[in-house]
Formats: sequence, C-alpha cells, structure tokens
Amino acid sequence: MQEDILFRNIEYLRRGSAKQRDAALVIDELEILDHLKSYNPILVGTIPIGIDIAGSDLDIICCVWDFARFEREIKARYSRLIPELTCASRIVNKIERMVVRFQYKDWDFEIFAQPVPSLKQNGYRHMMIEYKLLSRLDEAAKQRIIELKRSGFKTEPAFAELLNIPGDPYEELLNMSSWSEDQLDIYISNLDMDKERCHE
Repeated sequence: MQEDILFRNIEYLRRGSAKQRDAALVIDELEILDHLKSYNPILVGTIPIGIDIAGSDLDIICCVWDFARFEREIKARYSRLIPELTCASRIVNKIERMVVRFQYKDWDFEIFAQPVPSLKQNGYRHMMIEYKLLSRLDEAAKQRIIELKRSGFKTEPAFAELLNIPGDPYEELLNMSSWSEDQLDIYISNLDMDKERCHE
C-alpha cells in the first residue's frame, strides 16, 4: 500500500509542518531510527498524521524478541547522553512488552517494543486507520479532532466521538483497519448524509 511506504521512513516529516520538520531534525540528530534498524522501527502516533497537540510525544514502535539485548543496546547507546532514560517491561495478555522513555531537546520520546511485527502492532494499525479517515474528512473535522484532544480526549476516543463510532474506540478502530476503501467511503458518506438530514 502507498500509505505503508509513506510511513516506513520519515521523509514525509521533512516536507511537513514546522513541528514535523523539527521532529525529523531531532530524530536525525539522535540517529535513533538507524540505531534501531534491526528492530523495524516505525514512528507512529499523532505527529506523523498531523493531529498532535502541545505535549504530544514521539512514539516509535519496534519488533523485539530479545528484550535483554534490546535494553542493553538502548542503554549503551543513549544512557550517557540521556541519564534519565528509563526502561520498563511487563506482560500484557501473555505478551511481553517494554517501554523506553526519555526526553531530548524538549521532545518526549517513547519506544514501545513487543515480539510482534511492527506493521501488525496496534499502534501502527490505529495510526493507519486514523490516517485513512482523516484523508476522507475536511479540515474542520481534523481541527475538531485536535480540539477534542486538547479538551482531554485520547486520540481514539476523539475519533469515535467525531465519527459516531460505537463501542470500545480502540477495538472498533482496529476492526475498521481491515475495512476496504469502499467500506470507509460508505461510512463517511453516510455520516455526511446524517448531518444533512439534521439540518433539513
């Protein structure tokens, strides 16, 4: 898919908004995607799709099987530069995961690692469906998502609120990530029809 190619590297950030370009600069300065290359790192979250707010962090997902080695490599590379770097691991739904957090030049970084291919991780799947939905919405709808986030909504609940998505927003958006382009078009067009009826 064209979108998959778009987000596999950060060239799109270099052509994006001022904040996206700044994100690219700090990522390049740390060379973090190069250092994590063997773990198939992908930047996900709100900054790649332009719905970030003040305080949004840079989220990088990785596919990791040997967590001890991953932690050693991270600390060897960055602990001197970033003394406050932390690594925390736990098991969720019988799957081990590790989260690495640190701050660098006013940017909060979060590296999320689990033994799941990066393209199949929920963080990537959520971002992709949100990107597809945004591509079908106008600028006013995008700004409404941002306003909802500023008011305290997390990203997925903000999409559910705007688009009348019932149920658990995290699970429902994952379900929608498998929809065809036509199914997404129909869903958005039906929302538009509902709005027109309300204003008749």
